[in-house]
Amino acid sequence: MDLGIIGRGALVLGGGGGLGSEIAKSLAREGVKVAVADLVEAAADSTVAAILQEGGEATAVSWDLADHVAMESTIDELEASHWPVDILVNITGGPPPSSVVEQSEELWKEQFNGMVLSVIRLTDRLLPGMKARGWGRIITSTSSGIVTPIPNLGLSNALRSALVGWSKTLAREVGEYGITSNLVIPGRVATRRIVFLDEAKAKREGRPVEDVTKESVASIPVGRYGKPEEYAAAVTFLASAHASYITGTSLRIDGGLIPSV
Repeated sequence: MDLGIIGRGALVLGGGGGLGSEIAKSLAREGVKVAVADLVEAAADSTVAAILQEGGEATAVSWDLADHVAMESTIDELEASHWPVDILVNITGGPPPSSVVEQSEELWKEQFNGMVLSVIRLTDRLLPGMKARGWGRIITSTSSGIVTPIPNLGLSNALRSALVGWSKTLAREVGEYGITSNLVIPGRVATRRIVFLDEAKAKREGRPVEDVTKESVASIPVGRYGKPEEYAAAVTFLASAHASYITGTSLRIDGGLIPSV
């Protein structure tokens, strides 16, 4: 199927990580020109190298999302030297495991700045161009914790939930310009983050990590962790021309994990 996005420009945040890298590569295979952004320059370069090897077009962008001043100049340079951004995939790193009680005000502010405000400000920066071109896709990756709060991920549950209301409201405000805004919700997808969380839980509970992983997998109806490329395929469809009537929604890519309707 031709997804109708050949020649479009994309910016994928967290493009050096497990989910972001697969999304960047999936978009590139559909003819999208992809800017791969990551805090770790080598990780972004690795994703770009993989895209170029497959014959795609990509460039690496290195910056700290929490640095809002640097964001302005970075986007200016990207759009001037490479391509305008029609597709924005927002992926931010997860905060450390924690409860929601007795966390410092500084930690809340730091994580809000990096996980929420960075996404909002970057989107605001790119929206005028999307409006002028009459086309845009804003896809924000969150967590299953926005539907069913995850124990010991209090900061993530609270802060990612802020993006739910923002994305839904944004969809109504920009729909007339041919721009969609959607959330994607990963369940347990096999990335370094999931390995880290399994190991942290095992250490906290004094159990072998293999037992924790086996228990986790048993709670998923399809009986396994998801593959990053499966997540990327769903995101790529939401970025396509065929998804022009899908906006303001939250797509669960979780193997049936989330128990609520």
